[in-house]
Amino acid sequence: MQYDPIKRSLGKVFNQTPALRIFFYRLLDLLLLRAWYIRRELRIIARQKKEALQVLDAGSGFGQYDYYMSSLGKNWNITGVDVKEEQIADCNQFFDKIGRGQRVKFEYADLTKYVNENTYDLILSVDVMEHILEDELVFSNFFRSMKDGAHLLISTPSDQGGSDAHHHHEEDGVHGFIDEHVRDGYNAEDIRKKLTAAGFKNIKTSYTYGKAGNISWRLSMKFPIKALNTTKLFFVVLPFYYVLTYPLAYLLNWIDLSKKHEKGTGLMVVAQK
Repeated sequence: MQYDPIKRSLGKVFNQTPALRIFFYRLLDLLLLRAWYIRRELRIIARQKKEALQVLDAGSGFGQYDYYMSSLGKNWNITGVDVKEEQIADCNQFFDKIGRGQRVKFEYADLTKYVNENTYDLILSVDVMEHILEDELVFSNFFRSMKDGAHLLISTPSDQGGSDAHHHHEEDGVHGFIDEHVRDGYNAEDIRKKLTAAGFKNIKTSYTYGKAGNISWRLSMKFPIKALNTTKLFFVVLPFYYVLTYPLAYLLNWIDLSKKHEKGTGLMVVAQK
């Protein structure tokens, strides 16, 4: 299934005014369970680091995490990089309009080539590494771009059904829900080994999207996206669908966030240089 066309359609709708875009960010924060986990980790880092921070959002997309990070403190200076030039332009325009353009900027970058030596106190990478084949090169670039003691925060699908991977008996291999992925998910031990080889220390991995979170994801993301891929007319039905389903999805997200999971379809990784 192609996810990018849906993202582009949503972007066009919510990019019409700054107020609509902020509303869109808040909807994403409510709907996406990974955003719950990421915001929790960012709050922990914010409590630990009171000084001015240089932050890289490696794969910034719509810029929702940049908006959240820029709200954590006026001393967070954020660079968002992405390969989608239209999203870079939209983000720069939006942050200029809301008066945060001096400390939140966006630019084009290929993460397999991007290095900014000893610059960043924090690198955030959300649902990016599953799209990049040369992941070990990117981890090395992250390490070179970070200051000593800096944090790396990664959210990615796991190899335990991440990307909704499943076997098709009529085809070879395993196939995920999102066609743009080059891998369906990471094994926790595998990503620890790759980060260790890049030079990282204090590497912590934890699973997200346990049983409750997986049900919530199907309700709040998989079923609506499949419907929108079938017909754009579902945009009309979408608000009513969420009115009915979101209270349950919200409860499931809260349950998932409050538990420690021995396995899950998502993986959170925190490491230090």
